[in-house]
Amino acid sequence: MQIDPETGLLDQARFIASPNFDERPGTGVPELIVVHNISLPPNQFGGPYIEQLFTNSLNPDEHAYFAEISHLHVSAHLLVRRDGSVIQFVPFHQRAWHAGQSNWCGRERCNDFSIGIELEGSDDVPYESVQYEQLAYIIKALRICYPSIDAHAITGHSDIAPGRKTDPGPSFSWERLKQLLA
Repeated sequence: MQIDPETGLLDQARFIASPNFDERPGTGVPELIVVHNISLPPNQFGGPYIEQLFTNSLNPDEHAYFAEISHLHVSAHLLVRRDGSVIQFVPFHQRAWHAGQSNWCGRERCNDFSIGIELEGSDDVPYESVQYEQLAYIIKALRICYPSIDAHAITGHSDIAPGRKTDPGPSFSWERLKQLLA
C-alpha cells in the first residue's frame, strides 16, 4: 500500500469524490490519525448509504434515521468496509470534515491537521480481522508519506471529542492494532 504524495491518494483504495472538504490551513501537513466507526442505518452493514452520506446524496425517505442526518455535510478521508475494501473520499492533503468540535493535546479543530479513517462498524460489534489488518497497512503507509504522524498520534474520535462521541467504541482493540503496527 502506497500514497501518491502529489495526489494524496492511496493506491489500493477506490476513490469516490466527496464535496465535503476544503484546504487545510497552515502547512497542511497531517499530524494525527483519528479512528471512527460508522454504520448506516445504525448497526447495519453493507449497502450504499455511507457513500451516499459522504457525497450528499442520502435519501431522507429511505430510513427514519436518514431524515435526521441527510442534511449533514460530512466526510472522512477513508472508509474501511467489513470485507476489508477501502474507499477514499478526500485526498489526504485536503481537510475532510470528520472530527467536528474536537481537541487533541490542547489543539482545537482536529480536522485542520488530522486524517479521518472510518471503520464500518459500531461501538459494540467486534470489528473484522481484515479491518484491523487494512487499518494497520494504511497507518504504515501514512506514516511513511507523512513522518509528522508519530506512533502516539493515532487516536479515537471519542478521545478528541469526549462526551460528544463514543467511536470507535469498546469493541475496538487498540492493543490488537498496536501489535499489528509493531
